[in-house]
Amino acid sequence: MLRIDALRAIYPSLERCVVVTIMGAVSAELQSLGHRPGFFYLQHAMGLASSMGLGIALVRPDVPVVVLDGDGSILMNLGALTTMARYRPANLVHVVFDNESLLSVGGFPTATAAGSDIAGIAAAAGVPRASTARTIPEFAALFEEALRANALTTLVAKVEAAGPRVHLTDLPMLENRFQFQRHLRSLRVGQG
Repeated sequence: MLRIDALRAIYPSLERCVVVTIMGAVSAELQSLGHRPGFFYLQHAMGLASSMGLGIALVRPDVPVVVLDGDGSILMNLGALTTMARYRPANLVHVVFDNESLLSVGGFPTATAAGSDIAGIAAAAGVPRASTARTIPEFAALFEEALRANALTTLVAKVEAAGPRVHLTDLPMLENRFQFQRHLRSLRVGQG
């Protein structure tokens, strides 16, 4: 499956969530579907979208938080899985697009190309719900189930190593930061 198609399948559900993306192709593709003030495109911080999403989920347990991550990014910060499992925010859905490649920084293979299983690693770290999807219908169903589950979830989507020509968003980083911050403040407790 293509990541853009997976994003398109869950895009309507993202309207009621705050979303943190990792840098590169994921952020560029999400923005191409239409920017929302609750989307934060974490630029120049490979590996840290999961940590940022965890922080938001802990501070705002009333708001559904979705992290859109990549295999290369989570492999750079595997400790995030154990930290997420330790605190277990029920409002956090961690999606990992696994294309077995560092697509946004040159296309080098990641450990998943040699058999590492991110969902298996997440489960072993103590994440209560961890699964892998290989088709759009399976991914969309598992994502909706994760939003309803009220339990920390890591959902790995196996996608092709393909993406946009340019891996940047056209929204300036500071503008995105302040817009996202204002959006978080505007959400009343329990509104999520």
